Amino acid sequence: MPKIVGLSGSLRRGSFNSMLLRAAAAAVPAGTTIEIATIRGIPLYDADLEAASGPPEAVTRLKEQIVGADGLLLVTPEYNNSIPGVLKNAVDWLSRPGAGIGPIFSRRPVGIMGATPGAGGTLLSQAAWLSVLRTLGTQPWFGGRVTVSHAGQVFDSEGKLQDAAVRAQVEKYVAGFAQFVERFKIGAS
Repeated sequence: MPKIVGLSGSLRRGSFNSMLLRAAAAAVPAGTTIEIATIRGIPLYDADLEAASGPPEAVTRLKEQIVGADGLLLVTPEYNNSIPGVLKNAVDWLSRPGAGIGPIFSRRPVGIMGATPGAGGTLLSQAAWLSVLRTLGTQPWFGGRVTVSHAGQVFDSEGKLQDAAVRAQVEKYVAGFAQFVERFKIGAS
């Protein structure tokens, strides 16, 4: 069964996207796992730092987690109608050196979901990610969409998903993405 690495694109302790990622991990179908990884500790990309000492330990650890998985789930905020800088920075580090993109991203199934306290539901951020994922050679899943608006009303004070309609949407999305990852994994064999 598929193993998926999930990344929240927010570093905030009370992040709605981290809450959504935990809800997705709890909603996986039997036999599927979502391992929650972190982008915390990844410095701003700096080619001088890379040349002097290679990728930071946090980047190397995350690369190993992704290589050991069958799929990648990005749970993305939307900042200024686009991609959050901290998540894009992490992806930039993961794509270095350029010759190493293959094992990390090439033909890897990728799903995208997101939550925002506003009304837009991260639709623009999710769309902005598509050009990045295409450039990296991933296999994005287009079989569903989770764009959580007004996230402060969807999660309780402990970060648990309390909205039944959103829960059903997350469950459907995760089940569909898991099937996509499994089919893609089998098709690659």
